[in-house]
Amino acid sequence: MASASDPIVRRKLSDEVFDRLKLMITSGDLQPGDAMPSERDLMERFGVGRPAIREAMQALSKIGLLTISHGERAKVRLLTARSIFQQVDQSAHIMLATSRDSLEHLKEARRFFERGMVRDAAKKASAREVEGLRATLERQRQSLGEAEAFITADMRFHTQIAAVSGNPIFEAVSEAMLGWLRQYHTDMLIWTGKEKYTLTEHEEILRHIAAHDADAAEQAMVKHLDRSASLYIHQAG
Repeated sequence: MASASDPIVRRKLSDEVFDRLKLMITSGDLQPGDAMPSERDLMERFGVGRPAIREAMQALSKIGLLTISHGERAKVRLLTARSIFQQVDQSAHIMLATSRDSLEHLKEARRFFERGMVRDAAKKASAREVEGLRATLERQRQSLGEAEAFITADMRFHTQIAAVSGNPIFEAVSEAMLGWLRQYHTDMLIWTGKEKYTLTEHEEILRHIAAHDADAAEQAMVKHLDRSASLYIHQAG
């Protein structure tokens, strides 16, 4: 909170425009999918020039509130847990690339997170969700020797486990962490021939989820993650 002795700071015009446009979106005046007013309309409405409008629009795009396409009016974007995490993807990749400790911290965070997710899945999973996991595991089995397809199915298996919670934030967290780790995973998995170990461990995890045995599911997940942790290698430099 500003005090009486603080200097008065003149705000940039684009900051004022940003606040007004954001209010139009967050108040519901503009709904997801709606086109924003034209630049000319906004210039006349706010009494500012085109640069202030464009700078404010770009700032709204960076935080995920707008989608800007060349030659089209900007559109209001539906914010979801997934889209919010996508906004930090580039920063996360830079952090991991420049810090070996960050990769270890991420692996530790994933281990803690997935222990809780698999316990929850073992308690809640419906027959349909178990079948969905089984179908993903089969796709992974059919992708042996195909790195990209195998890793995609691997990630999907873990994200589906998180999705059993019914909480989209958990699902988005799982998807984000696995995406950040992916660049450290693919080549090592194929070069070291560990695909079959992964399949066996996934089968064990699924078996305990289907049996609704939370303790056994957690133990199987911990064993899987501790074994596979060595496959994620920092490759900076």
